[in-house]
Amino acid sequence: MTEITRVPLQPIAKGSVGKLWLGIAAAAAVAGGLAWSSVPPLVKVQTLTKGEGPSPVMTDVALIHYKGMLKDGKVFDQAKSAPLPLAGVIPGFTKALMQMQKGGKYHIVIPAKLGYGDRQVGEIPPNSDLTFDIELLGFMNFEQFQQQQQMMQQLRAMQSPKQGAGAGGAGAADGAGEMPPGGMPPGEMPEGAPHP
Repeated sequence: MTEITRVPLQPIAKGSVGKLWLGIAAAAAVAGGLAWSSVPPLVKVQTLTKGEGPSPVMTDVALIHYKGMLKDGKVFDQAKSAPLPLAGVIPGFTKALMQMQKGGKYHIVIPAKLGYGDRQVGEIPPNSDLTFDIELLGFMNFEQFQQQQQMMQQLRAMQSPKQGAGAGGAGAADGAGEMPPGGMPPGEMPEGAPHP
């Protein structure tokens, strides 16, 4: 073996080991802080009443009762039997719905970054965390939902002429285009639904 590749080790000065460990600890703390700050915000889901069965997925439409509130308790939105496509609502709402089960009641808190962010939306100020009370009544695949809505529209169309003949035609056309409670035309969001 040759002596060319060997490097002589110098003695470590007194107190240098402590400084070395302090430097390593400081670097680890900085790296940990950076990693912690890059963790995405989480939706808090509290189960009030446990549901049963599977949870909805991104391609589903959930039928829910909900009430949306700001941090101070002010109600900004609420609906009964609202059909909401998971792919068509704010990200935090989608994440929460995917943790729920049919028949369950939940209290959720959505951080602003998973809500509307720095945008003002209606009564919701920028950078607002949102709180919702939700009851998941059920859910189905979006294609099934569209088929169901089309069948309901066809039934209404078939019933309209009969109703109009019996009532002299008055008011029959007015109700023909209405959706039943909880219904929505395919591809549209219900008015006031928590959507982006």
